[in-house]
Amino acid sequence: MSGGHLQHSDLERIFLRLDVNGDGRLSIDELVWLLDKVGGHIVPGDLEEIVGEKSLDLEEFILFCKSISDPVEEADEDLMQAFKVFDLNNDGFISCEELQSVLVRLGLWSENDGGCEQIVCRFDTNSDGQLDFEEFKQMMLLSIT
Repeated sequence: MSGGHLQHSDLERIFLRLDVNGDGRLSIDELVWLLDKVGGHIVPGDLEEIVGEKSLDLEEFILFCKSISDPVEEADEDLMQAFKVFDLNNDGFISCEELQSVLVRLGLWSENDGGCEQIVCRFDTNSDGQLDFEEFKQMMLLSIT
């Protein structure tokens, strides 16, 4: 799912909605409310340490949002590198054979374990018999949690 980045105008709209008292700044409490709504539970004191101030103006809010989204982008880049290792023929998909070949090479699968069809089937959400990047990403994220 590319293009998932929030644009400046989206962040501005979010900022205006969160700025309950209309003072042009987001307080730590307003930021904590936002992070709580998106599942990022954080103690106000910790957030103040991260932010470094008691409140943020629009530009500081945008920088803050970019800073908390960067780790996700880095994780995606790391996963893309891993995906390329498995995608032996560089067609943008990982077949059962490619998955098995790499797992055998890494010593994580033996020939007598059978094929990797059940692994591919479990994460192949569009049922095309192979894994695209998003399906591979789900497989990797579920296997490490």
